[in-house]
Amino acid sequence: MARMIAGKELHPVGLGCMNVSWAYGTPPAHEDCVALVNQALDLGYDHLDTARIYGAGKNEALIAEALKGRRNAFFLASKCGIVVEGPKRGVDCSPETIRTAIETSLRTLETDYIDLYYMHRFDPKVPIADSVGEFTRAIEAGKIGTYGVSEWSSPHIREAHAVHPVGAVQTEYSLWTRNVELAVLDTCKELGIPFVAFSPVGRGALCGELKDPSTLEEQDLRTKMPRFNAENWPKNLTLIERFAALAKQAGVTPAQLALKWVLSRGENVHVIPGTTNPQHLTDNYHAAEIDVSQAVLDEAGRLINHDTVAGHRYHDAIRPTIDTEEFA
Repeated sequence: MARMIAGKELHPVGLGCMNVSWAYGTPPAHEDCVALVNQALDLGYDHLDTARIYGAGKNEALIAEALKGRRNAFFLASKCGIVVEGPKRGVDCSPETIRTAIETSLRTLETDYIDLYYMHRFDPKVPIADSVGEFTRAIEAGKIGTYGVSEWSSPHIREAHAVHPVGAVQTEYSLWTRNVELAVLDTCKELGIPFVAFSPVGRGALCGELKDPSTLEEQDLRTKMPRFNAENWPKNLTLIERFAALAKQAGVTPAQLALKWVLSRGENVHVIPGTTNPQHLTDNYHAAEIDVSQAVLDEAGRLINHDTVAGHRYHDAIRPTIDTEEFA
């Protein structure tokens, strides 16, 4: 069942840690978040994914505090490159910024080694060789094990890989977000690069529990995403309800079926669903081992896909930061 990243065997279901600190409304109480990440390790999760931007460093600090003494029990990934500092907002993958970010992450995570460090987005202002060169120096210094890229297009992945082998590519991928099927997924398979799918349950939509996005808190990122707006959501909810019925018939949760579908797309594919719910944490972990027929997976794919879902995955202000190939 294990799948490889950077020469290490990992459970194919990792934990995306973002929403215990940021993004989807008010995070749970601090002690509950500490308990959740420890529960994850106790269940068998061995791949934790965070980033500098998650809560402006709060997520990295939480992992350091919660898992003190357990650093050797998990593969640690973080990211840099998205800058939100007062009026300074955008993408910066200059060598100096990467170097500073790695040092800051090491201090905040209270570790001397990060297994995988990503460029969170593509920076067209910086030559790829310059950015990758800085990661190469960090690898040679023993500060990171390997580097990765997030939401990069196939040509840019190839260019980076030619400078120094890419350790992993992380991009949104789920039944309702298929952009990587245009080129990135095949490129990763061809080059032998592990692919890490974030938001594999459609930012919680495919779990079947969200009925009315208008009830979300104002600071919830989904309130700005077109698929959750008043025009598109009713159409998408109809699909999700049919999907939930399919999952029930198969004897699994909708989230498990969504995760199983993504994992079925290749032996190099990993998923990193996030959750603040202890039961969902358990359900997600076991999604890799459940038995779902190919017929059910195929039906899920026919039901929810790029052609059936209403609305773009990001609002207009965010789209220019995405390098991954877009559907026409």
